[in-house]
Amino acid sequence: MPTLYSIQYLRALAALAVVVFHAGERSGVHFQIGAAGVDVFFVVSGFIMVAISDNRPTSRPLSPSGFLWNRLLRIAPSYWLATLAMIIGAVIGLFPNLKLEFGHTLASFLFFPMPSPSTGDLWPVLVQGWTLNYEIFFYLVFALTLLAPSRLRLPLLATIFGLLVVAGGTMLQPEDRILAFYMAPVILEFVAGAALAKAWRNGYLPPAPVGMVMVVIGLAGFAAIQILKLDFDALTCGPLALILVTGALSVETRGKLPNMPALAYLGDASYSIYLWHTFAVSVVVKLGMSLHLPGAITLGLAFCAGTVIGIIAYEGIERPIQALIKGKRTALWRLPNRRLAR
Repeated sequence: MPTLYSIQYLRALAALAVVVFHAGERSGVHFQIGAAGVDVFFVVSGFIMVAISDNRPTSRPLSPSGFLWNRLLRIAPSYWLATLAMIIGAVIGLFPNLKLEFGHTLASFLFFPMPSPSTGDLWPVLVQGWTLNYEIFFYLVFALTLLAPSRLRLPLLATIFGLLVVAGGTMLQPEDRILAFYMAPVILEFVAGAALAKAWRNGYLPPAPVGMVMVVIGLAGFAAIQILKLDFDALTCGPLALILVTGALSVETRGKLPNMPALAYLGDASYSIYLWHTFAVSVVVKLGMSLHLPGAITLGLAFCAGTVIGIIAYEGIERPIQALIKGKRTALWRLPNRRLAR
């Protein structure tokens, strides 16, 4: 599997967009569209899972249990440590608004959505972990499709997720919030990424000039939502994310992508940035407010601090943990620096 730097760049930009979103949310300089970084992550995740599984030699088929175990080893350790840090912070009084209950805390570690005792929302102890609840759900469904022949996996995945969304939106309209969580349209973004992986593998991507236009359209769409203060959800941001990812892949596959080592590195660190940035953002915003700094300055400082702490976590936590795990994993599922990951 070759390194796809377009994916690395997009992972970096998506993580940084989420950092700006949270920094702006706390500092009063709102950058709401930054939340759409999650939509890009979901499309990329669907793409990567299918691209990697399709690259598996037919003589060594990937079992559902093996797939799930390897994904858990990749996702869980850093997330559990970040969650543990939140719990310790709450116990010693650093996060006075965070209420802990055993059932909710256990559900957070198990990637299961449960109403938070702090807000009532379906957020885990580490709030941004709600996206990982969707990731794990996608992994579970995708693992089931591995039991089918390769040619049927995408249709099965699309059928399962499509029926869930249709049932949730037009038929059942479940009052149960947890059931509704798994029927939200956002799950279709994984399917879109999976379909894109099939198109990429079969050489069906558009020419590089068209890809560049798609990148511009995707970015312009996100910018228009922010500038015009439009409402947005998965039904608007999902297609824009797919257009953006498709365009970037087309530019790299059909043409030439600029070499940006710093952005590629941030792509490697994107998972840690996503998990850990709120710790630094919260501290800097409180400091900025106590010093009566302008909101824009506070946002900039919080963004820098959130990115830096993510990089520190990547180098000091994520990479060492994955280095310990790699020796026990197959070559396909080792996710070394600058490889297609997450």
